[in-house]
Amino acid sequence: MSQSHFQKFVPKKKNSVIKEEFKQAKKKAKKERAAAIDKFYEEKRKARQEAREAALNAPIASKVPKVPVAATTAPVIEKVRPVVKNAPPAKPAQAVPVDPDKQMPLNKFLAHCGVCSRRDAVIIIKEGKVKVNSTVVLEPAFKVSERDEIFFNGKKLFVTKNLVYILLNKPKDYITTTDDPQGRRTVLQLIRNATTERVYPIGRLDRNTSGVLLLTNDGDLTQKLSHPSYNITKVYEAKLDKPLTKADFEKILDGIELEDGIIKADSLAYADARDKSVIGIEIHSGRNRIVRRIFESLGYDVKGLDRVMYANLTKKNVERGKWRILSEKEIRLLKYMNASYKKPSAKEKAAKEKTAVKE
Repeated sequence: MSQSHFQKFVPKKKNSVIKEEFKQAKKKAKKERAAAIDKFYEEKRKARQEAREAALNAPIASKVPKVPVAATTAPVIEKVRPVVKNAPPAKPAQAVPVDPDKQMPLNKFLAHCGVCSRRDAVIIIKEGKVKVNSTVVLEPAFKVSERDEIFFNGKKLFVTKNLVYILLNKPKDYITTTDDPQGRRTVLQLIRNATTERVYPIGRLDRNTSGVLLLTNDGDLTQKLSHPSYNITKVYEAKLDKPLTKADFEKILDGIELEDGIIKADSLAYADARDKSVIGIEIHSGRNRIVRRIFESLGYDVKGLDRVMYANLTKKNVERGKWRILSEKEIRLLKYMNASYKKPSAKEKAAKEKTAVKE
């Protein structure tokens, strides 16, 4: 085949120049993101400090006389005792009313308790496995708070305070579920020594797909990384049964019609210039088996599929079947990742429309 067919994919610049530009751009983006995060926490710290100083400077209604450290004789103690005895009795502790803002949907509560993700919680609730104050609730959006007694399979649930974040380099022949009725091996068996907290995988990888997989008990982060509005990037390396042609290369970039709608890759490249059956594909869609279905729709058989990057996290220095705990910096970057991509709420849309009408 003539090399002219692939001429458009030959970079005009040297690879070293392109790599250096990419490296500098990535470094700059990381620096800006880290600066934004540091600024956010600095403002939060200053606000707490101001509140603390205001509390310390507030006038005190009554003061109990202090006993000097050096004065430890009995007469001094006797002088102090009458003052303490005559002090006004302490008011009985009052129950703090539940703030309505602290209420949350039942499926979100289950996710915070580390039972499962919010999506899986919807199924569990509709199956009648959850009770709120001894009553079975079938509505996932039912509002609850920490004062309510919530049971799942007869066990009372408590909001998880110790959040855990684990990166696993998943091997083949493991399924990404918390348990399997058929007795197949699950990814939780690989991390059983990582934590005592109940964690669950974010998203799914097919049984025969390997690579980066995140597991956590943080329901909010799971919801964020799973929601399509955040455009979380995933990079796969696919091994095909035959070389990918130029025509099919173009089709994947332009968009392919599948049974559940049109899909196109964010970027596509040959991972090995000498072997055009090994393809690198970047995509942000979370549809089921989407990468395999893209190639299969064009008549290719995917012999192997490996996720090399997920949400900017890679499997570097993590052997197949091994895991590691994410660092605090990685967790912060995940929580603030692509925040600008989030879709506006209904209230924000309504306010925007009113503003447009007034103008």
